[in-house]
Amino acid sequence: MTDNELIWRIAGGSGDGIDSTSQNFAKALMRSGLHVFTHRHYPSRIRGGHTYVEVRAKDEDVQSRGDGYNFLLALGDSFARNPQDEAYYGKEELKPLYENFDDLREGGVLLYDEGLLDEEDVEEIELEEAAEENGWHVVPMDLRGIAKEHGREIMRNTAGIGATAAILDIGTEEFETLIEQNMAGDMQEANLAVLEDAYEAASELDIDHDIEVPEGSHDEEQVILSGSNAISYGALDEGCRFISGYPMTPWTDVFTIMSQHLPEFGGISEQVEDEIAAAALALGASHMGVKSMSGSSGGGFALMSEPLGLAEMTETPVVLVEAMRAGPSTGMPTKPEQADLEHVLYTSQGDSARVVFAPANIRECYTQTRSAFRIAYEYQIPSIVIYDQKIQGELRNLPASHFDEEPNADPGSVLTEEEIQDAAHHASGKFQRFLHEPEDGSNVSPRSVPGQKDGRYLATGNEHNPSGHISEDPDNRIAQMERRLNKLDDIRADLDENTSHQTYYGPEDAEHGVLVWGSQQDTAFEAVDRLNENGHSVKALGVSDMAPYPVEEVSEWLESVDQALVVEMNATAQFRGLTQKEIGKYGDKMSSLLKYNGNPFEPAEIVDGFESSINGEELAATNMKYLPAAGD
Repeated sequence: MTDNELIWRIAGGSGDGIDSTSQNFAKALMRSGLHVFTHRHYPSRIRGGHTYVEVRAKDEDVQSRGDGYNFLLALGDSFARNPQDEAYYGKEELKPLYENFDDLREGGVLLYDEGLLDEEDVEEIELEEAAEENGWHVVPMDLRGIAKEHGREIMRNTAGIGATAAILDIGTEEFETLIEQNMAGDMQEANLAVLEDAYEAASELDIDHDIEVPEGSHDEEQVILSGSNAISYGALDEGCRFISGYPMTPWTDVFTIMSQHLPEFGGISEQVEDEIAAAALALGASHMGVKSMSGSSGGGFALMSEPLGLAEMTETPVVLVEAMRAGPSTGMPTKPEQADLEHVLYTSQGDSARVVFAPANIRECYTQTRSAFRIAYEYQIPSIVIYDQKIQGELRNLPASHFDEEPNADPGSVLTEEEIQDAAHHASGKFQRFLHEPEDGSNVSPRSVPGQKDGRYLATGNEHNPSGHISEDPDNRIAQMERRLNKLDDIRADLDENTSHQTYYGPEDAEHGVLVWGSQQDTAFEAVDRLNENGHSVKALGVSDMAPYPVEEVSEWLESVDQALVVEMNATAQFRGLTQKEIGKYGDKMSSLLKYNGNPFEPAEIVDGFESSINGEELAATNMKYLPAAGD
């Protein structure tokens, strides 16, 4: 936890409006001039079950979730299971209160709804004792009662916002504006009244806390959005006009956002019966000349293995997104984990020819999705964007100008009908779609699309000759396989020259390094800042290109440090393993800090893990695992 910041956590049950309330709270703070970042935690249930969202606000850019929080608004779980199930699940109504005790910092404020959580239950969880021990300021208010006075008790969320604003001494103007923008009629009037009543009631309380909400301003227009928004907007700006899918958490957000916006661009969205059909349909649309995408999570993506292999064999461009969640099998559907890396790299039979990008934040979700489409359609290869539930659900403000890039509807390496007339054809008249040695000297054999004059060829999942006919000739097999795989070298050279996706952080001459990939990158960067402030010499490298791997960049960086701590959210150090496999050395420099309990890293945890590793001490925290470097 750093000074001069607010980390506000709202907790309740799924269905209590926790997510929407936190979004409005974050948006109001952003509009007031602050930078915001949210962290979302929710159960695998439609209604009921403890859920919370943190909103971290500062007067400077916020890179990640913080360490703990300093203000809790606990609404209780109004959709809790029947008390007779207590033996299995505990008293769920109270979980939004007592399950948040561990993370509330000393001197923090705990505001709870005594209209739902009665005094006898609160005594049972020993709130008074915990508050005394930690110096918490406990504020019981009948938020439910205030809401009921103006209609429905669901408005206790609004009451909680009003009380929060009063306790923190911030105005309600931005909240009022949001209510007026999002509601109408009696509902708008009632919520404005609830907000005012709760604010006035809390203003009369004498709470001597030391939380200071920072003040700030923005130099340019800001927007607040999630990684799912950014992936969708990147796809739309790259000319994607078709998406097919089947709902599965956490991929569903991208599918939903794309489905909402595609009709505005003349595009089509199809929800199909399963993930096999989804990937196959996207592949078919792309074969017909439309920029297309699909995606899923975990087990759903496993079903896409066969269409993915077909895309590789037929050299049909397509973009797939894979939203990781904790596995194996159904696992923990609403919790983040980075354990699908090897699955995405190697799923499907045979030697793979695919591109995999792992964006680390919302900015990169947009830019790397655009890169995924560009590479897929220029090089006729499937591209995969791999991310996780953390990026999917967290909100962050960005300058609107970040998205002011020119759209690109270019279909890539597709010939015009005029160009097809001059292209290579078999004596039978078939277009030679899969030339062993394309005329331009590259490994990309230009394609036609169905309906173009003299552009007909066969597209088959079997190995094939230049016209697409099935062939088991050994020389043809070698030529086709090597040409497909050689594209990866061309793509690596393209990325190295034009679009480096790796992110360097910290002093160039630092002695130690933190190597990270995907969603944990910015948390690691904040940890690096703290480590350097503590007198260490540390830098970091965030890697996004999983395939083809940036061997030269990562090798040079590893060569420059004495030791490197590899930070990732899985139990088997998959990214460290990939790095060692691709580079073939530095195993004696790389140790691992792993976390796989369903929660992402906090900056302080990475600081503790790093300091334990260089001091040769046992890792004190039980929610992480340390793996030493090879030979240690």
